[in-house]
Amino acid sequence: MSDEPGDDRDVEGPRESGDDPDERRPVAADASDPDSGDGLTEGDDADGPSLETDGEGVVGDRHNPEPTYPDSDDDIGGISTPPDDEEMPLADHIEEMVLRLAVVLLFGAGGTAIGLLWASQAIEFVWFNVFPYEVSEVPPPHVYHPLELWLTRIKISSLLGIMVALPAFVYECYLFMRPGLYPNERKYYLAAVPTSVVLAAGGMVFSYVLVLPILFEYFTYYAEGSAEIAYALGETFDLIITLTGFLAIVFQIPLFIMLAIMMGVTTRRWLAQKRLYFWAAFAGLSFMFTIDPTMMAPILVAVTMILLFEGTLFVLKWVGRE
Repeated sequence: MSDEPGDDRDVEGPRESGDDPDERRPVAADASDPDSGDGLTEGDDADGPSLETDGEGVVGDRHNPEPTYPDSDDDIGGISTPPDDEEMPLADHIEEMVLRLAVVLLFGAGGTAIGLLWASQAIEFVWFNVFPYEVSEVPPPHVYHPLELWLTRIKISSLLGIMVALPAFVYECYLFMRPGLYPNERKYYLAAVPTSVVLAAGGMVFSYVLVLPILFEYFTYYAEGSAEIAYALGETFDLIITLTGFLAIVFQIPLFIMLAIMMGVTTRRWLAQKRLYFWAAFAGLSFMFTIDPTMMAPILVAVTMILLFEGTLFVLKWVGRE
């Protein structure tokens, strides 16, 4: 030791705490010292995974160096996406929608063109079965302008066009929404295509067998005794085609409700709670599309829509599908 005065190394006894600021700093344990309990030795996993360093900080886990990320089909942040869902510009969506609607119109036009081949027979068949008379007593149709018969043929053929275009419309809607649907939702939607055809046919038969006879019996009842009955061909078939086509669409109500519930869009309980709003909407639609000064046709259509809605809810409750 040096005996020079002022050398602090000769001072005997411990220094008081706080004399040297470096003394308060933590001292890193020597990892090579086997007696040190703070160091990490190779293969020591008691307190956690072994870590690799690059001299500046921890780089990663030596036993699991590759970070893991969720798959694209997994839930991310609680939100899951369909496997084929992808972003598209709005212009591409609009273009695709227009093209699919054009396909539906093409199917409808084709069905109408085929229906023209048997339009005259269809007019005769319908005319002699919707009036509440014997065949020999049915008043003959009256034609009041040259194109009335030809336009009526086109109108009656349009019913077949509706029958053909309706399933095409459902299927094209499925193709448009397919990338955003899950596999189970696609299954439900594909099953809806043949169901839509059956329901449309049921609506037309319902109109022909029940609604039209009741309606023309009512018309005939209040006209008899006060005027000679002479039904115009064009105006009569305007009413027949409007009612029949509208009821073909109305009979899709159970299908739309089932699809909405199966795909989680709504629930039976919510529909039952909002039933009065649906009844008002049905009445408004029926009075909008079935124009009849006597109000008989809109009332029949509105009652039919409400019965279909309530019947579907009853079946869902009966099978326990809330």
